[in-house]
Amino acid sequence: MRAVALRAGELLVRDDIEEPKPDFGQVLVQVKACGICGSDLHFAKHGGDMLELGSQMGGIPAIAEAMRPDMGRDIFMGHEFSAEVLESGPDTTGPKPGTIVTSIPIMLTMTGIRDLTYSNELPSGYGERMLLSVPMLVEVPNGLDPRHAALTEPMAVGLHAVNRSEIKPGEGALVLGCGPVGQAVIAALKLKGIEPIVASDFSPARRALALTMGAHEAVDPAVEPAFDAWARVGGAKALHVYEAIGVPGIINEAMRAAPPQTRVTVVGVCMQPDAITPFFGIAKELRVQFVLGYDPMEFAGSLRSIAEGDIDVAPLITGEVGLDGVPGAFAALGNPDDHCKILVLPNS
Repeated sequence: MRAVALRAGELLVRDDIEEPKPDFGQVLVQVKACGICGSDLHFAKHGGDMLELGSQMGGIPAIAEAMRPDMGRDIFMGHEFSAEVLESGPDTTGPKPGTIVTSIPIMLTMTGIRDLTYSNELPSGYGERMLLSVPMLVEVPNGLDPRHAALTEPMAVGLHAVNRSEIKPGEGALVLGCGPVGQAVIAALKLKGIEPIVASDFSPARRALALTMGAHEAVDPAVEPAFDAWARVGGAKALHVYEAIGVPGIINEAMRAAPPQTRVTVVGVCMQPDAITPFFGIAKELRVQFVLGYDPMEFAGSLRSIAEGDIDVAPLITGEVGLDGVPGAFAALGNPDDHCKILVLPNS
């Protein structure tokens, strides 16, 4: 079968992948759609640096160490997917063939946990077919378009950031950066009834999309600084800031400009060393926290919100490609005015 692999920093389409066969507790699925994630863009360029930083961290369970891929071998990616069940493994009761599912990108095996985000052995969402663990499956309800179901994973990231921030109705939000993660945060804030939601981004296309997803105001920071816009729109409400840019200097600038008692949630992934001025946080009693991923309930909750029409993810999808178009799609996503989320349709 065919699948996209990352080899020495280059994406290539392989047509010599061995057909996966489901084992006990697994199902074989045909990938219907898979979103290209910003973390995949980062990994394609900075995978070695990401793994090196991971190896420096203390307090990480041994299982996480064992799941790290080998950069000297081909790496399969694609973790924002929906798929159709083809068959179940031996002695396994899984969803019937034809069922549309999605899953947290983790594989359970008889010997441990395997990562489907970056894997040397297991083809993932940028491939025609893949294996999934039955206990991790979530059936896609309400006849939801599989292309929309594929956005469950990124929307869960936004929901997790909002949940961890502990924002409450009656408080307001400022979202810095309106890429896919920022848009997911905005959608989760809207669903929670937060008002006002102010968004900030240099891209006119992404500002317009932020308004579509639920922001009440979207500003160009080159014209009006984000915190000036908040002061104009938010009044005296308690402020939660969501940093969804992920470049050096943003956290410190947010701390410098934020009102006292602001809570800053960092959801953007910065791969470079950064510096902050602690005095800004101390003087204003700021709270800064970092978030990652989501839990199973947030994943299922995001799918339910999409399927029930509470969140419309269709505007986020700005392009679709087959497997041969994946390398070009990675390049195209470098222009924020052209795209937000490109879907890979491996079997189209």
